[in-house]
Amino acid sequence: MTAPSQQAFVDIALGSSRLRLAPQLGGRLLSWHIGDRPIIYWPDSADWSNVARVRGGNPLLFPFLGRHRVDGRIGEWRDGQGVVRPLPMHGFARDLPFAHELHPDGRGLSMTLTDSEATRAQYPFAFRFEAIYRLADEQTLDVTLVTSNPGDAPLPYYAGHHFYFALPHTARGEATLALPPTERRRQLEDGSISAPKAGATRYSLDDPLILDRFHCLTGIPAQPVRLDCPSLGRRIEINLDREGSIPWYAVTTWTEADTSDFYCVEPWLGLPDAIHNGLGLRWVEPGASETASLRIAIGGI
Repeated sequence: MTAPSQQAFVDIALGSSRLRLAPQLGGRLLSWHIGDRPIIYWPDSADWSNVARVRGGNPLLFPFLGRHRVDGRIGEWRDGQGVVRPLPMHGFARDLPFAHELHPDGRGLSMTLTDSEATRAQYPFAFRFEAIYRLADEQTLDVTLVTSNPGDAPLPYYAGHHFYFALPHTARGEATLALPPTERRRQLEDGSISAPKAGATRYSLDDPLILDRFHCLTGIPAQPVRLDCPSLGRRIEINLDREGSIPWYAVTTWTEADTSDFYCVEPWLGLPDAIHNGLGLRWVEPGASETASLRIAIGGI
């Protein structure tokens, strides 16, 4: 399928910095360029008929992230009354159209998803989920998730990001990831979460220890997550300690293959299957809302 018409996209520019977003395609940030250099990866061969499964951009993970399962069946969850419901891996937000509003100064976009008859069949709650992207300057992007509960019952959720950072696979061995204090965990074959192990403060991106791993934050992250690639002359810093934000639970690291020209660094509010294991599961009381914010700053360009 060819790319949608230009009306499907919203482009935001500030100096040399350019964002492309697709509100109708899961509220997806598709790409971020500074000059001609990609920061957020988007493949030239994207399958526009199935954007939710494209490896690129930043899929929004809501209301649950990762794999959840019931009796070994992935894509199901059981509520407190024992009712089992289908819900796809990483939730349904990345499959649905968002309403959107461009900020008056043209530097940001707010996108909103609310409950519907279709979502309530999978997740029987009223909700309002908003994703806000805003360029603070040419090399700094603020990203905010706001989860609100307009209903009359507590709202369970654990949302997250899935940033695909552009990185040539040939540079993976020299690129490094620096983290604040963490404990490293992973999801086992049966869906359970491994026991925590002490995390390192620095990894090479070709280290198998961080492939599909959850780096659980052990306190307020005083220093940002930092992704360095010397040959690109680039440093990416993800600041997770933002005023007014609830605490992020973990940073997940993943890539698809040895030849993939991206590496994913994903701030999450919980761990997979938190609806059953409780690891990061959050509840929003009726009439309340929660804000999860981060800032991505690019250096060396």
